[in-house]
Amino acid sequence: MRPGGARLSSNSGASQSGFGDAPESLRSRMAHTAPYLASLALYLVLFAGAFNPETGFTGLIKFGEQFEEQRLPAVLAIPHKQSEGASGYDGQFYAQLAVQPDIRDPELQRALDSSAYRARRVLFSWSAHLLGLGRPAWILQAYALQNALCWLAMAWLLLRLFPLQGGLRCFALWFACLFNEGLIWSSARALLDGPSMLLLLLAMDALERNRRWLASAILALAGLARETNVFGASIVAWPARLNAREIGKCAGSALLIILPLGLWLAVIAAVFDDPANAGHRNFALPFASYIWKWGWSIREVIALRGDTNAVFSLLALVSFTVQWLYLALRFDLSNPWWRLGACYALLMAIVGQAVWEGNSGAVIRVVLPMAFAYNVLIKDSRHFWPLLVAGNLSVIRGVSLLF
Repeated sequence: MRPGGARLSSNSGASQSGFGDAPESLRSRMAHTAPYLASLALYLVLFAGAFNPETGFTGLIKFGEQFEEQRLPAVLAIPHKQSEGASGYDGQFYAQLAVQPDIRDPELQRALDSSAYRARRVLFSWSAHLLGLGRPAWILQAYALQNALCWLAMAWLLLRLFPLQGGLRCFALWFACLFNEGLIWSSARALLDGPSMLLLLLAMDALERNRRWLASAILALAGLARETNVFGASIVAWPARLNAREIGKCAGSALLIILPLGLWLAVIAAVFDDPANAGHRNFALPFASYIWKWGWSIREVIALRGDTNAVFSLLALVSFTVQWLYLALRFDLSNPWWRLGACYALLMAIVGQAVWEGNSGAVIRVVLPMAFAYNVLIKDSRHFWPLLVAGNLSVIRGVSLLF
């Protein structure tokens, strides 16, 4: 045999072995990726179903017939879908704030149901205005599409927490976060909760990469999207060690986070005579509204009126309770995810009846970060599957909303 023969044989064998492994490796990657891709396709296909050739995605904003006469003239001049015989939903006000971001404008103040209250949550109106390049027709489309863009960004970002190689457990957690009823409601009604959750995830990601000041800057922006986003300060404004330097960093982070919202509230107070003219029913004594909601939901289910929404409401309450108890019993101040979840668990206890009213109620969106934190914390639990199911029953309603 020629000297090169052995080498040829050896190389051929290695090559055959390599080619033999490649399909197996490809099949393995495809098996890991397939459920994620299928979930993405489900969301995108069903979200795309909201498109109308004449009005685009404006149907998601839920403009109400009740507020048509006071709507901005610039919006009235644009083809947009209106909810007949209904008051519509909150997104219609933030969308108009995007079209006219100058809160001093008399026409805008007339168009909003509560000018000072809506003006507090201005960040994603500003971003839609920028994305729409200042053109009203484009701005409305940009505002309606923001939730889908943020949902896709979260789908990617959550892979760092629940990687493709993590098997069925990681996929289940990834799916439970993305198809949580609160997050899907945000997409279906062009609300602020989904984009806000993205900012909290970005801040947590920055913190986990040891970039405290970047996390603080993201949270400072988040406060302009929703006031409750400042609870995100809990992830950076807690000292890992009790020394002057660490406490100083935490104080600096907290100041940076609250400063933009504080300044913006001062602007609002200067513009409006009564900057606190809404939201007065949003808080109550601890657990008072939570207990009321249990009674309401049970009565609705017992009545057997054929409305599955009452059942979904009850399932959401079970999930809230499981999440709350898990956080209460697994006290861990050293974990930023626990601190974030605990802040929203406390918020859940004191929100008022106005936040719980309706079937699932706005609370399903307001305490969305509690659900995300819960899912991260149970990842390695030995009771994982029971905790996953019990704490994520609202996913059933989330998936059904897409259809």
